[in-house]
Amino acid sequence: MQSAPLFRFGVIADPQYADLEPNLALNRYPADSLLKLRAAIDEFNRHDLAFVVTLGDIIDREWKSFDAVLPVYEALRHPRHFLLGNHDFVVGAEHLATVPARVGMPAANYDFVLSGYRFIALDGNEISVFASPEGDPRRQQAKDMMLALENAGAPNGQRWNGAIGDEQYDWLAAKLTAAKLAGERVIVMNHYPVFPDDAHNALNSDRMLALLAEHDHVVAYLNGHNHAGNFGVSDGTYFVNFKGMVDTQDTSAYAIVSVYEDRLEITGFGRETDRTLMLR
Repeated sequence: MQSAPLFRFGVIADPQYADLEPNLALNRYPADSLLKLRAAIDEFNRHDLAFVVTLGDIIDREWKSFDAVLPVYEALRHPRHFLLGNHDFVVGAEHLATVPARVGMPAANYDFVLSGYRFIALDGNEISVFASPEGDPRRQQAKDMMLALENAGAPNGQRWNGAIGDEQYDWLAAKLTAAKLAGERVIVMNHYPVFPDDAHNALNSDRMLALLAEHDHVVAYLNGHNHAGNFGVSDGTYFVNFKGMVDTQDTSAYAIVSVYEDRLEITGFGRETDRTLMLR
């Protein structure tokens, strides 16, 4: 097996920081995430990483939480990328439109290329009942999707889930095609899972899964949101749901992904699982 990876990157899911008392029912300790983040960043800084990505739910709630958690990332010696999750929008209505800018994102969805890989970061909150202001038609669209899922007996018609809209769907499809033409492999990143079936999946997970199935160069889909973690393989693509950092008082969860020509190796820290994912 190849001994040196093409590159490595770090992954954090759901630090969900806020200055709050623990939620014992859910076993979440939001105030402790500052210490967990610092420890994870100390570990990341011991490695040669291309970047570190946080897969959403940087905060649990309140705009002021960003003021405490984002400075912790300044100690990171690697480039950093953020995605946003549902909890990142539990802020005042006046702040909803500026959450991406607050965390330094170039846009709510974006992509970048590294060593023959195209990373596509999705805005899974676009169609939701929380990310847009009251009266925005996307709120009603999300309610309609939730009702349709509920009527179909699907588990994911939940108000904490979101979906990408038609324009972003077309953008994703175009990026997948462009990557194929360029001979690039693709890793898609989103806050919301789309596979296996789960109550945390994106509201339009079936549509997204069908699109990804059309592209055999999509090697992996990485997400958070379901704090328990999850894993599945569909049409040759690995679906990796990383565990939530905010959960449990005594253990953290984060990972380093090593990208080789023939495999992805995930090294889990704390509660996160080690995995070797062979590439087709």
